[in-house]
Amino acid sequence: MLIYKVVEISSVTEETIEETLNAWSAKGWSFDGLQFAMRESSKRPAMAFALFTRETSCGEGMP
Repeated sequence: MLIYKVVEISSVTEETIEETLNAWSAKGWSFDGLQFAMRESSKRPAMAFALFTRETSCGEGMP
């Protein structure tokens, strides 16, 4: 079964993105994508969401 993890990155910098990707990859998650939330008044993203996936046996890691 494929499960998903979404991690909010509230301070969008090269360092925080790298830290997030490295930390969750080290925990066994596979990077799936990155989505940015933009501000209307700025070209810089207000926040980002890192998306990860992981294969698990049926029911493992589910509430």
